[in-house]
Formats: sequence, structure tokens, C-alpha cells
Amino acid sequence: MTTLRIGTRASTLAIAQSTLVKDRLARATGLDVELVTVTSEGDTNRASLASLGGTGVFASALREALLADECDLLVHSLKDLPTAKHPGLTLGAIPARADARDALCARDGLTLDQLPEGARVGTGSPRRVAQLRSRRGDLEIVDIRGNIDSRLGRVGDDLDAVLLSAAGLDRIGRLAEATELLGLGFWPSAPGQGALALEVREGDSGPDLTRGLSKLDHRETRLIVTAEREVLAGLEAGCAAPIGATAVVDAGLLLLSATVYAPDGTARLTASHGVTLEPGSLAAQLAEVHDVASRVVDELLAGGAADLVPKGSIS
Repeated sequence: MTTLRIGTRASTLAIAQSTLVKDRLARATGLDVELVTVTSEGDTNRASLASLGGTGVFASALREALLADECDLLVHSLKDLPTAKHPGLTLGAIPARADARDALCARDGLTLDQLPEGARVGTGSPRRVAQLRSRRGDLEIVDIRGNIDSRLGRVGDDLDAVLLSAAGLDRIGRLAEATELLGLGFWPSAPGQGALALEVREGDSGPDLTRGLSKLDHRETRLIVTAEREVLAGLEAGCAAPIGATAVVDAGLLLLSATVYAPDGTARLTASHGVTLEPGSLAAQLAEVHDVASRVVDELLAGGAADLVPKGSIS
């Protein structure tokens, strides 16, 4: 293998993220690395994300291209990747996570609390909708789609503010347009937000790519995002379920907290648990992560999480 091909969506953010991985893989392997753009239904259909079947709509076309050997690996925003394993594919690496917070981008430098009554705030995320309604029930929430540039372009025009990922803004050089970064303690973001996922064909990476992926993989990030995503998997939840989750590692202790919101923001349920990560293999630590995520899921279900959200979005 003399050239590695990275499959990516063609949006500004996807290209920026894939270019970061491209440059790091080139340094790690000494090989030429090129980008191969793939168009998904989510890129061409302007319907709401929930009506299209969730964030997985962005991954399906990319995965088809990878399985057809049109590229050698994919770069995903991990928060957009379904939790269920795709047949024939595996996560070859999860690089160090960027900022996991949500960012408010508002006119006139306003923060969330400073927005006037009735202000129009754009987002396409059911989680963010529920959080906005919980925090500011007076706001008018507008369902929006489109890339970061088009969303930001509406601020000061037909919208007073939009909510976006801080990591996404940073990767395209527009983080300075955020007027407030929302703390994870009171505003948990999507499981895996801020992290990238490098997906490859199972058992078919080759020594050069395998070596490169091992250099990019970040163990702590893999552990914390796995914990967050296992809450989604355990609740059998997807795009229609407003769920935020945050995991951190501090002095060898992994702390996981997850919140399930009613779509209208009138109720929420939070569970938090921790586990000491014993020194050892990644597999052993992932087993500990699975245990703590299971405890969080069990507490949420026992507390009535399934009654908070639309039927079918949590089993």
C-alpha cells in the first residue's frame, strides 16, 4: 500500500476533520494520503434529521464506499455514528477528543441568559431543543439544517442565535464567533461529541494503516466516549431521544453522568456513577467502562426514563 484513501463527506467541517487525520496519518506512516468525497442522503435531503432516520443517515453512504473498497478508512464525527457495530467494519482509532461543549453563537455577543424574551434560536438537535426549553421556555426554537457556515449566516438575519458544537467551530476556524460555551455540568452534550472516529474494514487494514491507526488512537478518549455511547446503546436510544452524557477520567477514576430529557423540557432524569480504572489492558478497562455504563442505564430506566421520551426512542 503506497497511498491511503480517506472517505469523507464534502462539507467544510468534514473536509477539515478529514484533513487533520490525513496530515497525522501521513506523518505516522510516511505514505501518501488522499481524500475521497462521498455524498450521503443527509447531505442532499433537507428534511429534519429525525424524519430521515437519525444521524446515521450521514454514515451509511460512507460505509458503503468503504465496504466497496472505494477508500481505506472513514473519518466520522463520533456523535453522528450509530452505536451498533456495522458488519464488516470496526473503529480502528479514536484520536484525542476536542472540546465536547455546545457553543451558542448569538447576535450582539449575547449569552443564553441575555437573549431577549421570544428570541429565535436555531438547532436541529432534539437534545438541544429539550435543553433550551428547560432553561428558557420563552424562546422560539427553529428547526434548522445545513452546514456550519449557512447556520452562522442566519444569525442576525432571521435568527437571534444558533447552537453548534464547539469542536466543529474550532476545526473550521470559527470558534471566535461563539458568544458562550455551555458548561457540561449543567448542559451535557451528545455522547461522543468532540471526538472523531476512524472506521476501517475489519481484518483488512494492512500493516501500514494498522501502525498509523495505533499512533492516532487515544486510550483515555476511547474509554470516556465508549462510556457515553454505551448509555445510548443500553437505552436503545437514537436521534429521537434527547440524551446528554459526559464522562471524565480524574486520578484513575472514570466518572459518568447522563441525563434524559422530556422533549418539551418540562422534566429530566439524571444518573451518575464512577469506577476506578485498574492499570492493565484496554480490554479490561473497557469491561469496567461497560459496568459503570450499565449502572447508569439501570438507574435511568428504574427512574422512569422510558416515560420521558417519544415511544420507541427508548425501549
